[in-house]
Amino acid sequence: MKLLKQIATILTPGEDKSSETVEWEMSILLGWVKQTYTLQSDELLVNNLLNFSRGFWKGLFTCYDHYYIPRTNNDLERFFRKTKASHRRITGLRSWNSYIIRNGEMIVLVNDALRQEHVISRLCSVSFSRYKSRKALWDQRLTGVILRKKFN
Repeated sequence: MKLLKQIATILTPGEDKSSETVEWEMSILLGWVKQTYTLQSDELLVNNLLNFSRGFWKGLFTCYDHYYIPRTNNDLERFFRKTKASHRRITGLRSWNSYIIRNGEMIVLVNDALRQEHVISRLCSVSFSRYKSRKALWDQRLTGVILRKKFN
């Protein structure tokens, strides 16, 4: 438990922390763990810790240099869980893979829009000519995506 608290302390954001300093502190701690936990009973802990951190290492420290990047993706996961639960409730199907592949980001955009306040008034405020020009751009984009998939 003490080891996990040390890791949590290192990874806790602070005003004076940068990705370089946190990465350096984590490297030092992981090196210390390898040298300190040498018993055979510690092998599973050490291997799991090293493998887990290695898997996330590349993007683990980005949030310290860029304030707009969240430290975790918990909010995003929660958002998708709501959308997925809604699909399950409507269709009764456990998997939503074919649904999300077929409809893509439009599902998430519509579900998010429906949860927003004043969505009808906001939609009514868009002029038809602006909608038509945006739709043309969207159709162009979709055609390009379909053609790329067809020829690749």
